[in-house]
Amino acid sequence: MKTEFWSSRLTFLFATISCSVGLGNLWRFPYVAGENGGGAFVLVYLFFVLSIGVPLVMAELAIARRGQRSPVATTALISQEESGHSRWQLIGWLSIFAPLLALSFYAVVGGWSLDYFLQAAAGRFTGIDATGAESLFARLLASPVRMLLSFSLMIAAVALVVGSGIHNGIERISKFMMPALFLLLVLLAVYANFVGDAGRAWDFLFNPDFSKLTANSILIALGQSLFSIAVGTGALLAYGAYLPRTVSIPGAAWAIGLADTLAAILAGLVIFPIMFASGLDAAEGPGLIFVTLPLAFSEMPGAAVFGALFFLLVFFAAFTSGLGMMEPFVSWAEERPGLSRARAATLTAGLVWVLGLAAVFSFNLWQDFTPLDMIPQLQGRTVFSILDYVVSNFVLPVNALLIALLTGWVINAKRMREDVGIESDHWWQIWQLSVRVLAPLAILCVFLLNLWN
Repeated sequence: MKTEFWSSRLTFLFATISCSVGLGNLWRFPYVAGENGGGAFVLVYLFFVLSIGVPLVMAELAIARRGQRSPVATTALISQEESGHSRWQLIGWLSIFAPLLALSFYAVVGGWSLDYFLQAAAGRFTGIDATGAESLFARLLASPVRMLLSFSLMIAAVALVVGSGIHNGIERISKFMMPALFLLLVLLAVYANFVGDAGRAWDFLFNPDFSKLTANSILIALGQSLFSIAVGTGALLAYGAYLPRTVSIPGAAWAIGLADTLAAILAGLVIFPIMFASGLDAAEGPGLIFVTLPLAFSEMPGAAVFGALFFLLVFFAAFTSGLGMMEPFVSWAEERPGLSRARAATLTAGLVWVLGLAAVFSFNLWQDFTPLDMIPQLQGRTVFSILDYVVSNFVLPVNALLIALLTGWVINAKRMREDVGIESDHWWQIWQLSVRVLAPLAILCVFLLNLWN
């Protein structure tokens, strides 16, 4: 049983929201919205967040608070109580190893944002052209020493915070970084709308053209909504174990879903005015942040300050998400006899660092190493790309599907309703419909889309 709990509902929300608001909001959401029609995509995304994502957040938090243990121990306990066997413990194992693998490559991108923060602050974006922007990123990727340094700094900092505990570590840093993250988002959005093409950006994001929607873009919106708010990543199972009984799970879940969506939309209001003012394509793809935006910054007043604040924002988002990725494994390791939390965090950081070496070297020393070419979906992919693809497109959807099945069909409905804390019969029926039917079907659609592609 946990001996430490969040000191208040607000600190829990700070930690959980800052964990869910990550690179998926600041990096992936703007470019997938750009590639899939803008406003219509945003509306579909919002619908899926509210109808499927939020109910699944409630489900994860409910079983986590009931177990009050690590994800592995919690799912083992509940599986035994509800089904008489421990098969559903697989959810717990996926919830500690998936984020561990994810952190090994996620911290590499977090390191890029730290490096680019320093580059922007030094004025490297001022007067840069397209060739210069591409060269700046290429030089970073080509340097294993430079990449290894920023990657190592991020892993060490995450381990230091997680190893300090809930109150002295995660709470303390989240109470600073989460408000700072949203403050930076608002300030940058105001700036971008003042110096950029605000009219075109707002029209693109909020004037839906449903003729641009395709079946594929709807499924992409579904996948983005499910995993943007950390469903199936292990973070909610880990953080929810420290949740006091006095906190309303439905209220907390709605706050997480709405805050995460707000962060994604604000990111769009930061990026698209700059993009349109610079005459750049909104569907620039994954290179949007590290190649295209520095080029756009160079043409704006205050390029050094704006660029530095933007990449500081990206680093904050990556760092706080990193805390949620490391906590599940540390909470499990801490349950081993004689292993303190600080030592568990140190050992976990060492494991992530070793795993992450392959991700770092994928861009330089091992850039031609594609070990799984015999598998069609993984053909031509480096270790970094394999980790990203497998965790994001297979492990997380499977885990989210298992959570929906466990909470919707295996756990006694009366007990589940008590754990979630839904008093209204009407809302309970809606929750059951979402978790029992809509969520499994939606996740299977996303899974099949990923498999087909």
